Amino acid sequence: MTLEDDSLEYHEADPPGKIEIATTKPTNTQRDLSLAYSPGVAGPCRKIAESPEKAYDYTAKGNLVGVVSNGSAVLGLGNIGATASKPVMEGKGVLFKRFADVDVFDVELDIDDTDAFCEAVAAMEPTFGGINLEDIKAPECFQIEERLQDEMDIPVFHDDQHGTAIINGSGLINAADIVDKDLGDMMVVFSGAGASALATAHFYVSLGVDPDNIVLCDSTGIITEERAEAGDVNEYKRVFARDIEDGDLADAMEGADVLVGLSAGGIVSQDMVRSMANNPIIFAMATPTPA
Repeated sequence: MTLEDDSLEYHEADPPGKIEIATTKPTNTQRDLSLAYSPGVAGPCRKIAESPEKAYDYTAKGNLVGVVSNGSAVLGLGNIGATASKPVMEGKGVLFKRFADVDVFDVELDIDDTDAFCEAVAAMEPTFGGINLEDIKAPECFQIEERLQDEMDIPVFHDDQHGTAIINGSGLINAADIVDKDLGDMMVVFSGAGASALATAHFYVSLGVDPDNIVLCDSTGIITEERAEAGDVNEYKRVFARDIEDGDLADAMEGADVLVGLSAGGIVSQDMVRSMANNPIIFAMATPTPA
C-alpha cells in the first residue's frame, strides 16, 4: 500500500475526517440540558453582555483557536483552494489537541482578496481566543498577519512563518553547539524565499546570525541588490538582498556553513553539499517531501 492509499483509507474511515465536537459538561438530564441551553444559558449571556471579558469564564473561548486558511499555498501542493485544504487544517487541529489540549475549529475561507479575507477573520474575534493562519501564499500572508494583529485583540499567529522559524531556530542553536561554530560567524544559505524562509531568516538574525552572512535563493537565483534595484523581488525579500554577484543555489552553497531547505525537494546534489564548509548544518524542510 502506498502512503497516499494509506492516508486515504485513514481519512475515509468512519466517521470521515479527524475531528469532532465533544461536550465538557453533563448533558444527561432535563436539568443539564436546560442549563446548557434555554432557559439557563441566559445567565452567562447577561454576564458577558455586561463584561465581554467574562466570555473567558463562561465559554470555551479561552481554549479555542481558529485555524484559518484560503488554501492558496498548501504544503507542496500550491494553490489548491479552500475546500481541498480542509484535511490540512483538521490535521493542525489534531496537533493542537494532542500536544497542548487546545481545541480548534478549522475555518476554510474561499476568499482570495486580502481585504475581504481580513474582514472575515476579524469578524470571528468573538468566537476564538486566538487565530492560527495557515497555508496562505506570500506576500499576502505578511499583509494579512500584520493587519489582523493590528485590528484584533486576540493573538494572531501565522504558523508557516513563525512556527517554522521557532523550531528551526532551536535546531540551529543545538547544531551550532555540536559543531562548535559561533552563530555570528556562520554563512547561511536559504533555498527558498517564501514566508517560511523569510521569517526564519529574521529569527536567525534575532539569535545572533549576521544578516550580511545570509543569502536567500528563490526560483530565479540568489537575491541580490541588483535584482532588488531592478524590481525583480518584493519588499519582503528585498530586506535580505546581498551586494554579491548573481548566481544560483549551487553558487550560494559554496563555503556555506548552513543550508536551510524551504523550497522544493530533490534540488540539492551531493556535490553541492561537498562544496560547503566543514561540518555543514543542513535543515531539509521542503514540504511535503524534504529531500
